[in-house]
Amino acid sequence: MEQLLDPAVWIALLTLTVLEVVLGVDNVIFISILSAKLPKAQQERARVTGLVLAMFLRIVLLLAITWIIGLVAPLFELLGREFSGRDLILIAGGLFLLGKATSEIHELLEGDPGHAGARPVASFGAVIAQILALDIVFSLDSVLTAVGLASQVWVMVVAIVVAVGIMLLSSRPLASFVSRHPTVKMLALAFLLLIGTALIAEGFDVHIPRGYVYFAMAFSVFVEVLNLRARARHAAPVELRPTYVKERE
Repeated sequence: MEQLLDPAVWIALLTLTVLEVVLGVDNVIFISILSAKLPKAQQERARVTGLVLAMFLRIVLLLAITWIIGLVAPLFELLGREFSGRDLILIAGGLFLLGKATSEIHELLEGDPGHAGARPVASFGAVIAQILALDIVFSLDSVLTAVGLASQVWVMVVAIVVAVGIMLLSSRPLASFVSRHPTVKMLALAFLLLIGTALIAEGFDVHIPRGYVYFAMAFSVFVEVLNLRARARHAAPVELRPTYVKERE
């Protein structure tokens, strides 16, 4: 009860919740893009499953905080630089993001369009597996941030649950908006390239302040909003190659 009446605890909870939402935006974008590869009937289920998995991963990692701290300990040295388990996870996650975003951009611009009656380009299980792989990377980053801002585990857990709840509410309209505006989808993929590069740099102990990354993303979104307003008045939107298209009768 004393903790509940402590204003510092509520400030930490509010601050951590906001940061968890901000850190989770890239996760929501990634989940939205991957789920779009599935048939329409499975997309919502994939988004919800991905975010729920992200929430449970964050909570499990919080409860295993001793192991998380141990990930910072050096495992080996290469070319005069020490690498920890956290470094390897960040580098692997960054490389996966770069590869996935690049292949998605190629598929949308140069690939052959699919058909509604054709087999899916990815199964539900395969999409969930890819979401889970990136959830591990994003969860690690999120948990390390939470530990640095709050000392009570219950505060961190509540902040994560509330943040994931907000992301669940926003994932559907965000996914719908990205799907309706192809240039926004390309911008989202460019964000994944940026985030992947930042993760790799962090893995090599080159710290890029998150403020710079989020400012670049916010400025790009602002420019794209202006482009969308101008394009709505003067020209038809650009069309990408969709995974599924309705066959003409």
